[in-house]
Formats: sequence, C-alpha cells, structure tokens
Amino acid sequence: MKKHKRDLEHRSYVKGYQSAIQGRSLSLCPYQENTTMAYQWCRGWREGREDGWSGYNTAACQHKAGNLILNH
Repeated sequence: MKKHKRDLEHRSYVKGYQSAIQGRSLSLCPYQENTTMAYQWCRGWREGREDGWSGYNTAACQHKAGNLILNH
C-alpha cells in the first residue's frame, strides 16, 4: 500500500484544502471537534481559503491539491 493511503492526517488536510477551493464552509468539517483529524482538515481548509484570497484560480488550486497528494 502506498504511504499516502496510510497517512490519514495528511489525507484529512488535503480533503480540507479541496473543500475550501470548492467553496464549502469550515463548519462542514466531517471530523469530531478537538481531534487531530479535525485540526488537519481545518488547517487544509484555511490554506485553501488563503490561496483563493491570494489570487490562485480554481485550476491552480486543484493542481496544488493534486501535488499535495502526490508529494507526500
């Protein structure tokens, strides 16, 4: 099995990032509050939001999200 499949925290981060670039709300975090998974998801969501505010277009954000998956 590939490492990125096993690293659940990283996958949570990437899912949060993808949710942000799709315009989803932070309140839609699928993990229980005060857990490591929720923290990583929110971290990814915030970075995705920040990239959007910094002027990245949707295609650039999706490319970055793809690289987050591949490079871990």
